Amino acid sequence: MDSLMILIPVALLLGLIALAAFLWALRNGQYDDPDGAAGRILFDDD
Repeated sequence: MDSLMILIPVALLLGLIALAAFLWALRNGQYDDPDGAAGRILFDDD
């Protein structure tokens, strides 16, 4: 039971860090793809 007093806050902290990293990447345009797969299929790379 004592280990849960440590593991639960650590898990919550890691989850919040992951959420913050995802939101940071989303705001900085890391997931923008202006030349997406729909445009790449039209070009023939030899």
